[in-house]
Amino acid sequence: MDGALRAIFCHGVAKTTLDDVARAAGCSRATVYRAFPGGKDAVMTAVVDTELARFFSEVAVSMGAAADLEDALVAGMSTATMRLAGHEALRFLLDHEPEMVVPHLAFEHHGEILATAARFAAPFLGRWLPQDEALRVAEWASRIVLSYLASPADGVDLGTDQGARHVVRTFVLPGVGVSAPEASVEADPEVSRSNHHVPAAGPLVNKGEAS
Repeated sequence: MDGALRAIFCHGVAKTTLDDVARAAGCSRATVYRAFPGGKDAVMTAVVDTELARFFSEVAVSMGAAADLEDALVAGMSTATMRLAGHEALRFLLDHEPEMVVPHLAFEHHGEILATAARFAAPFLGRWLPQDEALRVAEWASRIVLSYLASPADGVDLGTDQGARHVVRTFVLPGVGVSAPEASVEADPEVSRSNHHVPAAGPLVNKGEAS
């Protein structure tokens, strides 16, 4: 997978061949075929699955270590932004082969992405918020991250603790306080941090509903 990522960063998806992947991985083309009988399509599918697992794992570790709601939001938003913005292969595709990525982020797929992100993050926020509110806030935070990644703003860097904390304190927490004034600021010691997993995508809100 790492060899495939290096090949994509050098050549893009369209021009990457199994020979490129094998060369970058330090193995033979036959070895790649034995591991992935489906050829290039199977390799690319595995790359996406692997990178998603790595992404969610890193975000889970950062959010799981948070001591309060603010820290959980800051950790999730900053880690997600840093991981996505710093992903070399993804940046290459967005710059040179946007057709490989953009269609999966727009229109009907956008809701699916938000639903997956919200269902993943909600259990971490659920240590301090009711379930429904945790889902809403998780989706809201996901929208903010995707918006800033798609259209960066001067003076705002969600990829840093300071930048993410400013956005969370200025915009997110005041909204949480209004909609869920009973939200606890103390962690619930009975909630296990080991049961979080990457959920299957599913409908969370109507596509026309404002978050």
